[in-house]
Amino acid sequence: MTSTSSAPQTGTDRRVIALELEPGLICLKGLSPTRLRFEIEYGLERGTTANSFLFEAGPNAEGKAMPPVLVHPPGTSFAQPYLEQLAALVPADAPLKVVVGHVNPNRVALLQQLAARWPQLMLVASNAGAKLLQELWGQRKPSAPGSAPSEEPPLPPLPPLEVIKQELSWALSHGHELRLIPVPTPRWPGGLAAFEETSGLLMSGKFFAAHLCSEAFAEANRSSSEEDRRYFYDCLMAPMAGQVETVVERFEALDIRTIAPGHGPAIAESWRSLLNDYHRWGENSTRSNLSVALLFASAYGNTAAIADALAQGVSRTGVRVESINCEFSPAEQLLTAIRSCDALLIGSPTLGGHAPTPIVSALGTVLAEGDRGKPVGVFGSFGWSGEALELLETKLRDGGFAMAFAPIKVKFSPDAATLKTIEETGTALGRQLLNDERRNQRRASAGGLAESRSNPAVQALGRVVGSLCILTARKGSGENSLSGALVASWVSQASFSPPGFTVAIAKDRAAESLLHIGDACCLNVLAAGRETSLMKQFLQPFAPGADRFAGLELEASPASQPILPEALAWIEAEVKARMECGDHWLLYAQASAGGVLDAAGTTAVHQRRSGANY
Repeated sequence: MTSTSSAPQTGTDRRVIALELEPGLICLKGLSPTRLRFEIEYGLERGTTANSFLFEAGPNAEGKAMPPVLVHPPGTSFAQPYLEQLAALVPADAPLKVVVGHVNPNRVALLQQLAARWPQLMLVASNAGAKLLQELWGQRKPSAPGSAPSEEPPLPPLPPLEVIKQELSWALSHGHELRLIPVPTPRWPGGLAAFEETSGLLMSGKFFAAHLCSEAFAEANRSSSEEDRRYFYDCLMAPMAGQVETVVERFEALDIRTIAPGHGPAIAESWRSLLNDYHRWGENSTRSNLSVALLFASAYGNTAAIADALAQGVSRTGVRVESINCEFSPAEQLLTAIRSCDALLIGSPTLGGHAPTPIVSALGTVLAEGDRGKPVGVFGSFGWSGEALELLETKLRDGGFAMAFAPIKVKFSPDAATLKTIEETGTALGRQLLNDERRNQRRASAGGLAESRSNPAVQALGRVVGSLCILTARKGSGENSLSGALVASWVSQASFSPPGFTVAIAKDRAAESLLHIGDACCLNVLAAGRETSLMKQFLQPFAPGADRFAGLELEASPASQPILPEALAWIEAEVKARMECGDHWLLYAQASAGGVLDAAGTTAVHQRRSGANY
């Protein structure tokens, strides 16, 4: 069975399709070919899916009548087509159990609509999830100062709540056995996974997800979504790698045959490889000796989105991030992180002119136990005022702490350009910590040469010559346009048919986030004898969010990529593959257009004496 329902013509093209997986089990799959919100997790701009699962009503193995059970309903972004599909499957007068695997204001808004249409609704949530549901159910976003409160229909009462404090199994209709597994993390304290034991279907929620729009239930092969799943991990899982590792180990004890996450296609063939990937990526995230403690609370998800962007930026440098949700983390974990970190970032929304109580408590611990020699940063979102951020900044400055950057204050939700600037702010902090560490190491070694620099193999590697190029990239349009550029000298032609080249890019380069599979770019090959001015332009330190092309006259390639007229030649290309190589990404790009700007010129090359640095 496959049926579909579309949203009305309101500027969106979101649909919901129903896929029968087996008798009595239907996947309700919300499809959005465009990004839902300007949050860093949607940065690849490949759309997304919202996957939920309906176990139909019927007698269980013991003959007991079981109501329909809905697992992982989506957010309100899919409300109209989702409710239409569900209404065709579940009568309005029927009891309906809903397993809420992730709680945020967007999900609560959809649950309120479910409660209005199905009066016999019952919600099932983890202990933390139930607490969040109770806190968020009656909340409405405040009206602007001076404006009359908007008249909205009354909210339905909060349905009865069944709280899952530890693993619990249900016998459902059609022989299905559903096990519910609490999987709390700092980013999603109310996490609740579901496992259908007879089919081996793990409905994992946020774990193993990818923001990728596909009508197919399962991915075609591992490579079709590998980059998307890695990107999702780096954005949201890496800052809490320790807790994620614990959850993955619990999943490994299950008799899995298919993993169906809350976003993206299911993984039916290569799920073992994906589990191994999560272990490997987690090891990379926890390897660094340096760490940044990221403390936050988030009422509507906006402060959490800022935290995600900061964490992504710091992680690009290889510095470890420890994410702590102050509302749900024990005091001992908070204290250990504050004492052991090399920098501390604290973020808060402003609610009724105040910071939430858990943030005020965390601030007190930072003032009492924090090291004044380590940098701190303040961030957060606000609606009509920002008193919480002013409180944090004032108390920390008065307490003798040095600010790592100017406080990040975002009204409502951050847009694409703001998120990019926030990410670069995190990267700048990570680089600062690494530079301080290297400086201390040089002092400890009395200025002696690093062992790697004197290694004959490393010296020989430095003799590999590369052409000097400026790699430029532009993505999006209008207000949401993002652009970047970097100096590249590790460039080589890689194929004749089709014509293509490889380029190695350090993970902490700002332009790296614009160079994923499917993205366009332009390789500007520099001319010998006149490369100095362009090198000076692009090697200067840029402040987060700064325009790399300020003051330059640019031309555009057919795909609107920046061309530098002073270059010797240019090649427009599309990124086709990425391979992780230690502290760099190796990109393979296929040429689609190009031109020689100076037929008489020669290529500028980069001569090095050591392979230990550029």
